[in-house]
Amino acid sequence: MKTILDKRINIFTGHFGSGKTELAINFARMIREEHEHVAIDDLDIVNPYFRTRDAADFFEEKGIELIAPPKKLINADLPIVSAEIYRVLGNESYRLIVDAGGDKDGAKALGQYHYDWKDRDPEVIFVLNANRPYVSTLDGALFTIEEIEKAARMKVTCIINNTNIGKSTTISDIQTGLELSLQVAKKLDIPFKCTTISDHLHKEAAELNTEHDIVFIKRFMKVAWE
Repeated sequence: MKTILDKRINIFTGHFGSGKTELAINFARMIREEHEHVAIDDLDIVNPYFRTRDAADFFEEKGIELIAPPKKLINADLPIVSAEIYRVLGNESYRLIVDAGGDKDGAKALGQYHYDWKDRDPEVIFVLNANRPYVSTLDGALFTIEEIEKAARMKVTCIINNTNIGKSTTISDIQTGLELSLQVAKKLDIPFKCTTISDHLHKEAAELNTEHDIVFIKRFMKVAWE
């Protein structure tokens, strides 16, 4: 399917556990189907468990460039970022996906590049998982976005509903997240992009009450007991 992300630079932000890494991987795959040069930048220097760099073999297979610490440090729990991002930022033929860390602490890594992409019109996506603490209400989600924007020194430009609880997700969960996401988008006067749903719920998705786009995703990040 044609990806709904049409900006050259797409930055995924969100609360811890929002699933933004999962979406960054999936959208990088979709964009690669349309563009020859695609890179994904692992800027998550906070969460050592679910990071884009863990899908390195998948990216190599799909011809997607991974920007991450050197291989000998790829599993190190250290605040390391790669300078390779500057090569991609300066090359207009590249589409860039950025997976930022969760919450305001993770967004601080974005702030250091403020002057490098402030004039490049990036899409700054807030991934909302309404089943996570602190973002299950309108006030909580708005506060989290405000904190991320301050740390990143950039404004969130759109919302994606990625409400889930892994394999236990129901359409009712997703519908609740959709309604909250639409409230957040309306309050901030920014676009609501889509709802993302794990592909194992493809049939059940017909029950979702929405006129908005649905994007089915594959789960790459799995916990040890799955």
